[in-house]
Amino acid sequence: MSGLLCLCRQGFEPELAAELSERAAYANVAGYARTQRNDGYVVFVTEEGAALSKALSWRSLIFARQKLQVLAELPQLDAADRITPIIAALQGQQRFGDMWVEHPDSDEGKPLAGLARAFGNALRPALRKAGLLTDKPNTGLPRLHIVFVDGRHAFVCVADTRDSAPWPLGIPRLKLLPDAPSRSALKLDEALLTLMTPDERELLVKPGMRAADLGAAPGGWTWVLTRQHVKVISVDNGPLREHVLETGLVEHLRADGFHWQPETPLDWMVCDMVEQPRRVAERMATWFREGWCKHAIFNLKLPMKKRWDETRLCLELFQEQAGKPLHLRAKQLYHDREEITVLASPLR
Repeated sequence: MSGLLCLCRQGFEPELAAELSERAAYANVAGYARTQRNDGYVVFVTEEGAALSKALSWRSLIFARQKLQVLAELPQLDAADRITPIIAALQGQQRFGDMWVEHPDSDEGKPLAGLARAFGNALRPALRKAGLLTDKPNTGLPRLHIVFVDGRHAFVCVADTRDSAPWPLGIPRLKLLPDAPSRSALKLDEALLTLMTPDERELLVKPGMRAADLGAAPGGWTWVLTRQHVKVISVDNGPLREHVLETGLVEHLRADGFHWQPETPLDWMVCDMVEQPRRVAERMATWFREGWCKHAIFNLKLPMKKRWDETRLCLELFQEQAGKPLHLRAKQLYHDREEITVLASPLR
């Protein structure tokens, strides 16, 4: 078969399937999405897998943690010899610079972690013997992915290292530091890693920049920004953790984040307020329309139903009301739940 295999958060397969189907139609690529709820992945079946992969970059996909091009599907593997059919499926392929054995991050997929580790150790020498894998990791070559969805069913896939998540399962391994004011700090940490390239982070997040954190209490996102040596106006009627204030980089204003506005333009605005997504989108658009910030990262809390429709509507509403051309990236991050995280910046 040919097509794309995308990993996602368990329960969000319909949203990812709808996104892939709509985006493929815009790219004039025929195909269909195949999935079941709670599988943790979606397969988009098409004869134009390579073309669709080029049309849909990983960073542009909202509900996909990882994007892989399918080379083969092996639904009836023999547990006594899974290696031979995989090597056979790879005949005629160029050498790969690395190989990952993975599984969906789902209730049924997580028990496959042990198999993935053990099978990876067995498969690597066989691939090298067949001339299909370099002796040492080489990011200049495509990366091979073997994705088990059960013990006898696997997908053989390939990823462009420049256009895929650089972490197994598409999940960055972040550690919550002891002095983090809340677990929400992980969301902004992950957003900075996922929504921007290393070069973009170096260019856009610099010491001495000025930012506003709307709905800041208890200070998780403010704390992340201070670790980047950014000066922060933290806007919330609730209290911040004392050690966040002690950084000397924070001004705490007891005000409503939905109504407060800065006296002078800022470099950044971040917002993780719990509110209706359309209301958040409209307020974020006001910040750009009025020129109150250059860049923003904000979360949109999604409803329980029609989440893809609401996502599309909110992003379109934001762009229409912002009053200027903006570059948008949005992702449902690993540390998000019923929400997506959006990065908005001027077109460069």
